[in-house]
Parts: sequence; structure tokens; C-alpha cells
Amino acid sequence: MITPLDRLLSRVETLIDRIEAVLPQPLSAPDWQASVAYRYRKRSSGHGVLEPVRNVANLQLSDLKEIEQQKEKIQRNTEQFVKGLPANNVLLTGARGTGKSSLIKACLNNYAKQGLRLIEVDKDDLVDLPDIIDVVSARPEKFIVFCDDLSFEEGESGYKALKSILDGSVAAVTANVLIYATSNRRHLLPEYMKENLTYTHTDDGEVHPGEVVEEKISLSERFGLWVSFYPFSQEEYLVIVAQWLRSMGAKVALDDVRAQALLWALERGSRSGRVAYQFARDYVGQHASQ
Repeated sequence: MITPLDRLLSRVETLIDRIEAVLPQPLSAPDWQASVAYRYRKRSSGHGVLEPVRNVANLQLSDLKEIEQQKEKIQRNTEQFVKGLPANNVLLTGARGTGKSSLIKACLNNYAKQGLRLIEVDKDDLVDLPDIIDVVSARPEKFIVFCDDLSFEEGESGYKALKSILDGSVAAVTANVLIYATSNRRHLLPEYMKENLTYTHTDDGEVHPGEVVEEKISLSERFGLWVSFYPFSQEEYLVIVAQWLRSMGAKVALDDVRAQALLWALERGSRSGRVAYQFARDYVGQHASQ
């Protein structure tokens, strides 16, 4: 016979189950065999999950042209990392479309067989970095936490979270995790003319930045390796066009498409690697049936 107490306890258990369902849950490990790349996503309930990327971009280091110095630095650092040697967190800055993100994806493909894995995290979710690091810390693989197009406005919570993880937390970052970030801003925060007024001059002629400037520089300084990317010249842009055309199987001489490629760049106001890739896709698509 069910007593009133039994009914009360049943209702209490049901209520507790519903409350637990909406409370933040500890981040659980994904299926590590499902992919070499993962995205960290927040559900509407506030739960964070690591989702495997089913179709990883098939970029190779040989696909990327006219960034040889940058490629050498990133490849060397990544190779040290996968070998268990000391390596640095990396900040890639510079002009848009010059290969910053593509270089990281190509490194993943190049070193995936040696145990390299990538976790993409949006800047709004950087406050959850400690949870992500806890999940992967005991894994045998090496993990790059990838933050693309990173920049902050004043007061954003992700700024201090990333700063703490890079160099300021009492807990050391595990040896199998590095952070690779790309940004169009060298110092990751907006810079204003009025901040120049905070500089001070000493009697011996030295110039010292004010506290506001020091704070903006402090985050980017915590990345051990800075790699800068620059706009391409016309000839560099055409070399990249030729590379993408070859990669996509187009049997055409560069001289035959030179004018079209330059017009394509002129219409977009940029001679970036991204624009070269887009031109090659358009050209190959148009001539596929010819």
C-alpha cells in the first residue's frame, strides 16, 4: 500500500531530477576516436560539450604559399610540441585572409598521425578553458586549443580567463595543451589615441607606457611565440592563385587567367590568399564541364 509519505518522497525525487537536469553539468569526455578535431559548444541549458568535427578541412602545408617564414615557425613549434619537447603558445596576427587559420588546420593534418588534436573554442566560451583542460589533461594526445579571430572589448570575461590560463593561474597548464590564437589585432584589445597621453617621460629621456597601455599589451605578451602575417604583393597573390588552380586540378597556364585573377582581386579590394582561393574555386567551377 502506497502511503502519503511514499507519494511525497516520489514527488521530491521527481523534483530533484528536474532541478539536476537544468543545473550545469561537469564537462564529459567525447569519443576521442571520432575525429582529430573538436568544437566546444554551449547548449541552451548552459551545458558545455565537446563535439567531434566529422569533416576536417583537408588543408596541407604544401597548399600554403608565400608564407614560408611563418610556416617554418609554426611547424617547428608544433613539431616540438608533439614530440614532448618544450613549445610555446602562439599568437598569429596580421592581415585578413593571409593564411593564419589555414596554417593551423594544415599543421593538424600534418601531425594528426603523431597524436595531435585540435579543440576550437569561441572567445565567449574561454571562461570554460579550465574545464576543457581538466578533461584532456590525462590524455596521451597533444591538444591545440584554437581560438580564431580573437579580439576583446573592454571588460569581457574571456579576456581575464585567457590571461590567467596563459601565465597567471596558480595551476600550471598541462604539458599536453597549447593555445594557438589568430587575430587581426596585435594586442587583442582596441587601442585609442587618448591612451598615448598616458605615456610618461623620465628626466633621462626614457618613455614609459601608462597602466592602460600596459594592461592591453600584457595579454599578447603571454603568448611565447608571435607570428606576423602581411598583405600579399600582386605577384605573390598570383603565385597563390596558381597553386590553388593546380590543387583543384585545373590545367591552365597562369598567364591565361592573370587578367581575370587580378580583376577578381580588384573587385574585392584585397589580394589575400582567401581571395585567391575563391577565384580558383569560381574558375574551376565554371570550366569543369569544358
